[in-house]
Amino acid sequence: MIHTLTYYLSEHPSIVNFRWSHTQSYGSTWSFLFTSISLYLLLSLSLHLLLSLLPRTKPVPLGPIPALHSLSMSLLSATIFAGTLLSAAAEIRDTRWLFTRRTKTTPFQWLLCFPLGTRPSGRVFFWSYAFYLSRFLHTFRTYFTILRRRDLSFFRLFNQSILILMSFLWLEFSQSFQVLAILLATSVYAVVYGYRFWTAIGLPGACFPFVVSCQILLLSCNIMCHVGVLLMHFLKGGCNGIGAWGLNSVLNAAILFLSLNFYVKMHLRKRGKKGGEFRAIKTAEIDVVRDKKNI
Repeated sequence: MIHTLTYYLSEHPSIVNFRWSHTQSYGSTWSFLFTSISLYLLLSLSLHLLLSLLPRTKPVPLGPIPALHSLSMSLLSATIFAGTLLSAAAEIRDTRWLFTRRTKTTPFQWLLCFPLGTRPSGRVFFWSYAFYLSRFLHTFRTYFTILRRRDLSFFRLFNQSILILMSFLWLEFSQSFQVLAILLATSVYAVVYGYRFWTAIGLPGACFPFVVSCQILLLSCNIMCHVGVLLMHFLKGGCNGIGAWGLNSVLNAAILFLSLNFYVKMHLRKRGKKGGEFRAIKTAEIDVVRDKKNI
């Protein structure tokens, strides 16, 4: 069983011989990237505007669709995580001589910093391609949110669009650090979407903002790893795709800032509601005491 999974996740010819190509890989052109992001933004805004013009009614019933989407995304993220992990281990195993004879680079340093001249082909780039395509499936949550709550935030649109762009840049420029980034992201997504499925079927949720906390944890880990890439770039004479990495770092920092801002606002809103409820209770108690005195 284990050997079969290993074969289909890291040793299958389609994985080993993968090559990112504008002519052979679906969705690999710049025109496709910008067209798909534009369509996502246009469809989201149009749907939100259409629903806002209608009379305020109950949320659009979606049935089990959001729960099934969460379950499928959790399983898909777990599969990409396992495939990336096994493929990275296989690449390190097959090129171990590079780490022991010709260079002083360790496998962990390779995960942070691809050597200059690295091409987007082979096992890890196959799973990077799978991760890139999976980003389009993540966008369905935007439509679910609009249909159920008629709510649309700038952060959601920005976050989804930028993550699609970043995963495209990983492949286009063979960007360093993408293996660790995919491992971190898919492990968190598997847990987050599993939690969403858990709550969608009626089971109790956490007593704190679980999803937002996981997102902030993921972004914080990414920022720390980006510091490691920067150090490797100057200490090892350069990392592949450093230009795309620089843009990636700026976008990650922007998403982290927006996530923290959203988290703080949500926390303050909850405190405000609790404070209002407390003041209402105290006012009611004072009124009762006054009524008793009047009696």
